[in-house]
Parts: sequence; C-alpha cells; structure tokens
Amino acid sequence: MKGGDAFVKLLKAFGVSHVFGIPGDSLGFYDALFREDSIRHVLVRHEQAAAHMADAFARVSGRVGVCDASSGPGVTNLVTGLATAYADSVPVLAVATTSPTKIRNRDNFQELDQPTLLQTVTKA
Repeated sequence: MKGGDAFVKLLKAFGVSHVFGIPGDSLGFYDALFREDSIRHVLVRHEQAAAHMADAFARVSGRVGVCDASSGPGVTNLVTGLATAYADSVPVLAVATTSPTKIRNRDNFQELDQPTLLQTVTKA
C-alpha cells in the first residue's frame, strides 16, 4: 500500500466526505482519492477558496473540513481561511506538500518555512 492510499483510507475512516483544493505538484494522495468513491474532491480556482469552503463545510455539517494545497504560494493562500477556522475552533484539516528533505533549505522552487508560517493559525 502506498502512502496516498493509506492517507485516503484514514480520511474515509474518519468520515471525510469532501476534500476542497487544487491538484498540485506532489500531492501524492490524489490518485488514491480519485479511486475512492465515498470521498468527493471539489476543485477550486484558488487555495483561499479551498480553506474557506472546508471551514464552511465543517460549520454546516459538524464534520471535519479538509482542504489541500501545493507548497509555497499554495500554502500561503490557505492562511486566511485557516485563521478564520482556528479563531472559531472549527475543525479543518489542511494537507500540503513541501520540498523533499534531501533538497530542503537549498532555495528550492517556491520553498518556504511552512510550519513556522502556519503555527499561529493551526494546532499541531
């Protein structure tokens, strides 16, 4: 079993029915997600919309909202929606990629310190 398959299996086990986002660089779980009929992927035009949609979904359904983004600018675009959910204690799971560890901290394309960026608007 690949990591993406395990992750989607975990989402299903937690009752996730929707994932909001944009397929990006190395979001390896998308192949597995598209094979899972019980979880619907909602394509958005901007990552900020994905975070706000996950927030709204969680508020309305009472279940966790899930959004995703690619690394760098994709993650920065999630911040406003995540901050809104965080301020109101709304359960939102944000999934994002990052640079492979062997090339991290070498000025990789669109690389930034995502954990530091997100630490004030998320719980670890």
